[in-house]
Amino acid sequence: MTNTPILIDGATILTSDPKRPVIQRGWIEIRDNRIAAIHDQPPAFDTSDMRVIPGEGRVVTPGFVNVHTHAILSMVRGVAEDMGFAPAYTMGVPHGHDVTEEEAVALAQLGALEALCFGSTLINDSFTHQDLAIEASAQTGIRAWGCGRIHDVDFTRVHLGEWEYHTRIGEWTMGLASDLVDRFHDTKTLRTGVVLAPHAPDTCSPDLLRKVREYRDEKGLRINTHVSQSKVEVDFIRQRDGMTPPELLEDLGLLDDKLIAAHCIHVTDSDIQRMGAAKANIAHIAKGNQTHGCLAPTTKLRDAGMRLALSTDNMHADMVELMRWALCSGRLQQHGITDDWQPSTVFEAATIGGARALGLEDELGSIEVGKRADVVVFDFRRPHLVPWTDVLGNLVHTAHGRDVETVIVDGEIVVEAGEPVKVDRMAVIEAAEKAAKSLWERARAEAAAQPAGA
Repeated sequence: MTNTPILIDGATILTSDPKRPVIQRGWIEIRDNRIAAIHDQPPAFDTSDMRVIPGEGRVVTPGFVNVHTHAILSMVRGVAEDMGFAPAYTMGVPHGHDVTEEEAVALAQLGALEALCFGSTLINDSFTHQDLAIEASAQTGIRAWGCGRIHDVDFTRVHLGEWEYHTRIGEWTMGLASDLVDRFHDTKTLRTGVVLAPHAPDTCSPDLLRKVREYRDEKGLRINTHVSQSKVEVDFIRQRDGMTPPELLEDLGLLDDKLIAAHCIHVTDSDIQRMGAAKANIAHIAKGNQTHGCLAPTTKLRDAGMRLALSTDNMHADMVELMRWALCSGRLQQHGITDDWQPSTVFEAATIGGARALGLEDELGSIEVGKRADVVVFDFRRPHLVPWTDVLGNLVHTAHGRDVETVIVDGEIVVEAGEPVKVDRMAVIEAAEKAAKSLWERARAEAAAQPAGA
């Protein structure tokens, strides 16, 4: 299907293209699924066959690329932030193995819709039931990339403090990932795709991680995993393997520029140098980390050579707010304002940095002629977004995802006037609320049934 041509009419454009980062007033011509031209003057050609989007009072950005999410974990929003530990490791909250197929569809679509309405045009998701979640997410209009959790630990026992590895579980989760690659890894349209997701070094045996690397190399894929996200993980790997998680990944051939490493909080100086030398990508989860009282040493990691990308992880999907948290976390480490941490730093990480981490920087992540038309229009006609002295500064310091007016993915308008076009917002919300309520009831009942002291 050919999309109606679009003209964004005279907006301020933040391109994320270092050759021309800001266009004070420009006209973006979109034909089919590509950015056909960026004009400095109103185009002279007939626009009667085009959809014209007003640009006066608007700021246009590339779509945000959120490299590490768990959309279904919207089910623990408002609670997990204050638990101090990841839901998968915690008693009394819903877990991935508790989620039914119907609940997975409802919650995945909620997470994807939130991300889309807040300006993300691509999410890289991992959790359970991804055969259903990717499709449900894609129905919103977002680029839905992801993978089921690859692991061979028995996740039904981890929240009880037990790590038991089973070959059959590893074979099962690898098989699910392979099926997803066959079904969803679309290198032509990029509307769906697969990034292999071994859950974490402590939930995967070394043998399983070797198999993941072999399959990655066979298929030319990338890997997204949690790395050094908790002291429990670090202590466990040191006891099990006699090394740190980054050392283990290096030993197994997984530490390279195809790795997206989420969190990277509890890392040694040696780990930092090792990951930097490998040019691995850090999925910086600034809000999630700081909510739990932690800071990833992003300044040291960047200085060592790691490439910065941003991710909301779970419980929220506002990449605009996340840029602010990422900027503040960097400045806290520098004990002040430096050239290393500016609004442009985090904006680049949220756009072209995310695309680069996924190997998609030639197609996505910036507003350049020839690239796919993933574009977000912010309504800056709001008290908290004026004066327009520096629109990038306003975007990072005071804007929110709620300021998004229009979202275009692959040349198609999928959010208009802040409302989704392809799905019914209230129907998605009601289905997710019903699913979460049922999951919490079952989780609390399970916890109540556990013997005292278990």
